[in-house]
Formats: sequence, structure tokens, C-alpha cells
Amino acid sequence: MSARANFVRMQDSTREDWQVIGGEFMQFAGGLPERVVKHLQILQGDYGGFPVDRYTHSLQTATRALRAGRDEEYVVCALLHDIGDTLGSFNHPDIAAAILKPFVGEQNHWMVQNHGIFQGHYFFHHIGLDRDMRENFRSHPNFDHTAEFCELYDNPAFDPKAETLPIEEFMPMLKRVMGQPKQSIYKAALQPASAAIPETV
Repeated sequence: MSARANFVRMQDSTREDWQVIGGEFMQFAGGLPERVVKHLQILQGDYGGFPVDRYTHSLQTATRALRAGRDEEYVVCALLHDIGDTLGSFNHPDIAAAILKPFVGEQNHWMVQNHGIFQGHYFFHHIGLDRDMRENFRSHPNFDHTAEFCELYDNPAFDPKAETLPIEEFMPMLKRVMGQPKQSIYKAALQPASAAIPETV
């Protein structure tokens, strides 16, 4: 059984307690890519009426981005852009964006967070919504970046016959991208000389 802190109220915790917690957290954080993939795989068999299931769509979107020569961060964003479908039925881009935020740049984060509206350009008019809703963001510096993602990778990734690489192809890059946060309020605490502080605080 692993060591545990001794406090019952966080206000009474000590540096020694947080050294214990930090050590446990670093091991836990190391398993994040595997946990993310397990959640992504919940989408297997979930067609929701689409021509391919949501898991295949995710893999196919990432495959298209990879084949186009996009960098690893972009490909990981393509892979995980719809991971929020299971828990965020009405706001799935927000879930994906929250998972990716510590590990990706602002441009790709914005792309993931807003891809739902931009993808709507291709179908909103069929369900009584404004397909030009994305025009509200026309002046945003990431407009073209996000529109391109949907046009080239998200929009056409519903083809049962298209190349769809297995998840194993993406695991190394997922581990690299999620290996070290670029931004987090806990980033300074993640330095080797310090105790890490978990995201559950």
C-alpha cells in the first residue's frame, strides 16, 4: 500500500504531506495518455446515425491530418477533438478543449474549442440553425486555422472506405504531447526539485 498524507483538513497539511502526494501524482500523471485513449475508445460502436462510429471518425480525422504532414500537436488535437461526445452531449468541444488545454498552444486550443460551430457550416442548415454562425468569428486570428481543420480533416472523415490508422499509430505522439504541460497553474510545482500538486486541489 502506498504512503498517504496524514491530514484530515487541507489547511493542516505539511510540506512532507505534499511530497507524498506529489510523488503519487507524478506516477498518476504518467498514465494520462492511456486513460485518455480508454475514454476515446468508449466511442467505439457509437454511430449515432453517422456512416462511421465516433471512434472511427476520430481516428480518421487524425489520419488525414497525419498524412497531410501536420505536426504532432495538431494531429493529437485532431484525434481528440470529439472525445467530449460521451459527457458533453450539448458542448462536446468544451470537454476536448479542457483536456488538451495544458498541452497545446493557443491556436490549436481555440480550434478544438470552436470546431463545433465551424463544422456546423456543413450541416446546420439541415437542422434549422444558421450555417454561417462561424461568421461571428470572422475577425478572429484563428478563424482560417479552424475553418481549414473542419474543411480538410473533420468534415470529410465519415468515409467507411477511407484510410483509418489504428490508435497504436498515435500513441507515441500522444505520450509526447501530454508528457509535459505547456501551461498550468501547477507548472512550477512540476519541476523535479518540487513536489507536484494534483489537479484535484
